[in-house]
Amino acid sequence: MTIETTKWDASEFLDGEEAILAYIEAAFEDGDPALITHALGNVARARGMTSIAKDAGVTREALYKALSDKGDPKLSTLLGVMKALGLRLTAEPAPRDNPAGARLAG
Repeated sequence: MTIETTKWDASEFLDGEEAILAYIEAAFEDGDPALITHALGNVARARGMTSIAKDAGVTREALYKALSDKGDPKLSTLLGVMKALGLRLTAEPAPRDNPAGARLAG
């Protein structure tokens, strides 16, 4: 007997503000740009790519491209998507065990 699998789509489970915020926070805490881009893409799909693109000031096609696996969104696109999602990007000191954070906080 063979086991059938389907691709898991995180956007199907991002059904509330709390889940979306936790998901985006985890992606930013990890710090991997590809993971952040992927997470933003999942949230945008969960919320409706067309409306997010409109609110971010880009075309739907451009947003799909920027948030794709090979995408590398410009800062202006990232900030536009964050604003469209009702989020803002902020800075805070990194933990002391992080060498870069030690330079900033020291």
